[in-house]
Amino acid sequence: MKLSEKKLFLFDIDGTLAVGDELLPESRELLDEIEARGGQSYFITNNSTRSQEDYVTRFREVFGLAARPEQFATSSYVSALALREQFGNASVFVVGTGSLIAELRRFGVNAVTEWRDDLAALLVGYDSSLTYEKLCAASELLQTTALPWFATNPDLRCPAPFGFIPDCGAICHMLTDTTGRHPHYFGKPARRMVDLCIEQSGFTPEQTLVVGDRLYTDIACGINAGVDTCLLLTGEATLDELRTTIYRPTYCFETVAALRRACKF
Repeated sequence: MKLSEKKLFLFDIDGTLAVGDELLPESRELLDEIEARGGQSYFITNNSTRSQEDYVTRFREVFGLAARPEQFATSSYVSALALREQFGNASVFVVGTGSLIAELRRFGVNAVTEWRDDLAALLVGYDSSLTYEKLCAASELLQTTALPWFATNPDLRCPAPFGFIPDCGAICHMLTDTTGRHPHYFGKPARRMVDLCIEQSGFTPEQTLVVGDRLYTDIACGINAGVDTCLLLTGEATLDELRTTIYRPTYCFETVAALRRACKF
């Protein structure tokens, strides 16, 4: 199916549509044109520091864009669904932001930040409030118990106006280097975000396009879900990485503006 025929666009946010508090050039126009042609935009992000409602507020107050909570498939949301399905009301020890903990609880996960006898699992997220005390608590759990270890997303770094900052994957690497244990990741590249968006929107996989700036999360997620993908060279991925990667996107463009032109709205 041609780009001009795509209806459901699943956008990564950081490094793809925006960097920091600034939308990339022509992001707003692209989103408007997708809606005008009868399509929908959803946002699939591995950033677990914000809830769906947080993103609605951020889009409105920072970007001047209207959006609904169900348009955001976040790593905290898919983590909550998976943990609730697997552990029910049992307690999950969480290393993450207050927003992540609130989102988990909103979807029925008993998220806690202290040692309890009924702990069922450990979840680590991208934590902008990370402290050494939190790292020590997670290290103790991983070395003195057999609790399963989960993490919201494997991203190693997150775009910032000056370059990059450590993301959840980097935090988990510290814990792995310390304890020898490895987490199971819920977010991209797992396919669940794409599946949820397709189910919610009513469009088909053939009508769907995943757009992102990372090969090993965004593009791999689309490939795992069996949909077309588009890499934008606006964030982490480089042309050199594109030449050697096993995650080959269906399309690749330098900018959002170039994608907009290629769609021929």
